[in-house]
Amino acid sequence: MTQAKQTPELSHLNQQGEANMVDVTEKAMTSRTATAQGFIKMNDETFALITTGKHKKGDVFAVARIAGIQAAKQCSNLIPLCHPLMLSKVQVDFTLDEENNQVKVTSLCRLTGQTGVEMEALTAVSVACLTLFDMCKAADPAMEIHGIKVLSKEGGKSGSWQANNS
Repeated sequence: MTQAKQTPELSHLNQQGEANMVDVTEKAMTSRTATAQGFIKMNDETFALITTGKHKKGDVFAVARIAGIQAAKQCSNLIPLCHPLMLSKVQVDFTLDEENNQVKVTSLCRLTGQTGVEMEALTAVSVACLTLFDMCKAADPAMEIHGIKVLSKEGGKSGSWQANNS
């Protein structure tokens, strides 16, 4: 006998289908970590400007890193049903892909708490990419942000999870 596949519940909807902040009161405090990534692709000239440090706005990576960290800390102010979290670590890193004229942005968020940090990791990556776009848009208004996704998460009741084809 085959078991019917259950449809996952949407935890942010109550039984009447209304928006609902999930009650995490009874959840255990555990160490939780999430990593996310995204990319920003640009033309050759813009890539050269930012990788050689010759952009007239200065170190665009330093500004984007701070923006990403700040964004993770403000996630509950941006996403209506996110819980405010006491993050213990937010890291934003950049990897240069010269072959494709793009920058890979990765973030890691960590805490000990009652709910996960995937939204914070995604928000850090998104805002870091947006900041790079903002700082470089005069040189290249056709830049493309793509591939934003969660790579992994650890902790909590559901344990560890890792994306395929990271």
